[in-house]
Amino acid sequence: MAELTVEVRGLTKRFGERTVLHGLDLDIAPGEFVALLGRSGSGKSTLLKVLAGLDTAVTGKATVDGQVSVAFQQPRLLPWRRVWRNVVLGLHPVRGRDVALKALDEVRLADHADAWPRTLSGGEAQRVSLARALVREPGLLLLDEPFGALDALTRLAMHRLVEDLWQRHRPSVLLVTHDVDEALLLADRVLVLDEGRISAEYVLGHPRPRTVTDDRTAVDFNRVRTKVLGDLGVTERATA
Repeated sequence: MAELTVEVRGLTKRFGERTVLHGLDLDIAPGEFVALLGRSGSGKSTLLKVLAGLDTAVTGKATVDGQVSVAFQQPRLLPWRRVWRNVVLGLHPVRGRDVALKALDEVRLADHADAWPRTLSGGEAQRVSLARALVREPGLLLLDEPFGALDALTRLAMHRLVEDLWQRHRPSVLLVTHDVDEALLLADRVLVLDEGRISAEYVLGHPRPRTVTDDRTAVDFNRVRTKVLGDLGVTERATA
């Protein structure tokens, strides 16, 4: 049996007297795409920081097998570096441009390699952020609401791009999102985090690519969607 990419046992994180993560357990298998949902303050971003190695002041066990890359909601590109240099930021400079061009080609931005970040649209900047994350060939890709600032049409395009890149590279992925449909469209498994604990889990076996209007999966999709919304304290009401 393959080793786990992520193994978390009894993870607890406190800020003063406030406990944000309560003895949390989590496994992520190699190549698995997991989405994490939860209300604001439930501990989603805290868990991501722990897995990224940005917060080590915790108790319990949190181990990751392999390189970790993060794509945030804001692309966080350095405005004084051209696009290709942002992609390989922090990597060994030998063949840096060649590596960057290959990664940019995968996100369909090779022709923007010498552009300045300020000239990019929001979707283009986020694609550069993905290229920068994937060029490190991570075992674990952490996506912290990377589509939250994008318009609806750009988000749909980014969903397809992320799914395509995941299928090509097969990192384990943990996507933090507030968008239930986004989680159901992209993930193998959807987790709901409530008061620092995983309160619900849904395994999705729907064929890919998925759409919310696909007759093959619409009934089951809507059933799971209703359950997840209920877990989040949201009740859908019919309107005239």
